[in-house]
Amino acid sequence: MGIDVKKKVLKRKLKQMKEGHQKKKAKEVVEEPVVEEDVEDEDVEDADEPKAQTEENSSTKVSEFLTKTTFASLEGKVNANLLKAVHNLGFTTMTEIQAKSIDPLLEGKDVLASAKTGSGKTLAFLLPAIELLHKLNWKQHNGTGIIIVSPTRELSMQTYGVLSELLEGSNLTYGLVMGGSNRSAEKDKLAKGVSILVATPGRLLDHLQNTDNFLVRNLKCLIIDEADRILDIGFEIEMQQVLRHLPKQRQSMLFSATHSPKVDELVKLALHSNPVRVSVNEKAEEATVEGLQQGYIVAPSDKRLLLLFTFLKKNKTKKVMVFFSSCNSVKFHHELLNYIDIPCMSIHGKQKQQKRTTTFFQFCQAESGILLCTDVAARGLDIPAVDWIVQYDPPDEPREYIHRVGRTARGTNGSGKALLVLRPEELGFLRYLKAAKVTLNEFEFSWSKVANIQSQLENLISKNYYLNKSAKEAYKCYLRAYDSHSLKVEVRSKLSGAGYRKKKQSFTYKTKK
Repeated sequence: MGIDVKKKVLKRKLKQMKEGHQKKKAKEVVEEPVVEEDVEDEDVEDADEPKAQTEENSSTKVSEFLTKTTFASLEGKVNANLLKAVHNLGFTTMTEIQAKSIDPLLEGKDVLASAKTGSGKTLAFLLPAIELLHKLNWKQHNGTGIIIVSPTRELSMQTYGVLSELLEGSNLTYGLVMGGSNRSAEKDKLAKGVSILVATPGRLLDHLQNTDNFLVRNLKCLIIDEADRILDIGFEIEMQQVLRHLPKQRQSMLFSATHSPKVDELVKLALHSNPVRVSVNEKAEEATVEGLQQGYIVAPSDKRLLLLFTFLKKNKTKKVMVFFSSCNSVKFHHELLNYIDIPCMSIHGKQKQQKRTTTFFQFCQAESGILLCTDVAARGLDIPAVDWIVQYDPPDEPREYIHRVGRTARGTNGSGKALLVLRPEELGFLRYLKAAKVTLNEFEFSWSKVANIQSQLENLISKNYYLNKSAKEAYKCYLRAYDSHSLKVEVRSKLSGAGYRKKKQSFTYKTKK
């Protein structure tokens, strides 16, 4: 139920990707690309943006991201209808991850791939996987031949959407199972036979253990997407159990933006020895993508909310994502901002799946809008044309920063801006970012242009029971998240009495002096 609506939205998004690809091809023959500077009505973002660098990036990004290898070169190796589907999506030239991965995967080899998010890896693993079943003349009664494991429901839906486009007109069946969906309906579909299955780890394990007619003994290929994220959010044991239920004689693909000891352990369990190792931009000087303007602003605790309010008010016509450290913080700021006439949406882990799904697709479709979120939305999702990524709370570690800003400047000709809001005592976090090949410039602006509405907000919170309660819950969760920060030696402030009062002011409720 609801899949048709999702497919319509995804078709529209894929059409936008196609149009962007065509524009990119046109820019290759234009004398000089025009970079529009959105300076009108943007006092907060008049900062020291690296404009000269941005202009250079605009003219070089295509050659940096794409290779000379075309999808047409796969004629004779890949089913003609599948290549036609790729062409209909607007893709003619392969990205680096696609050019390096597709051939060894078509040859049946295991592949361990490392690439920045937004580099085209979804197509890199879907195309060979679909071709494998075409060559085997796979039938529905054979059961499930391909399983694609994704860390989050949103990423699973996105992969499912691309898969549906590639399989249009094909006899192969495909399905999606994930937490929060109707388990009974999933069970019925699995019993009938799903040739290619997209799944989240927990729900996949549930069906492997409890759905009798879920046929996986003929499985030919396992794809683990965003492996590091799967492990980061606590699915290590589930993945180990999933692997025990699957036949060992299969092809395996593992894609991961970063590597860690836990990822290495999963590689040993999931892949055969000596997989083909594929790395993209391994020697790149910057860990974030080309076309991304990124910087930071230093804001005292008692000025942060005023900064955020001013920034969002002046960017109502843009597409903005704002990241917070806790679900309760997202909830409070969502309630407060909407109350004071800053319309925004929200996604966080405590919401029901239907709400998260609706909001996700609504924001994907929107030409402008504000989305407040936790890191549930930070990884792998392809949300079109995001103008600004604002990290209101610093991420737990540098790689989470990279994943967050990966929501903008995506694709072959993407551009976007990222703003990290730091307190003076959190500046040590920049050293960790620099060590991770992320260099930020400080965005400066006049504090006189920031709306001075602190007293009005405090009065509002004190008189509104629900906002007051929400503010207190958000503040408590914020302190817990701050105290458990993995880099707290560098980013924690000294919470003296004055420090507590200033932090409470950022949640707009009055405190005794």
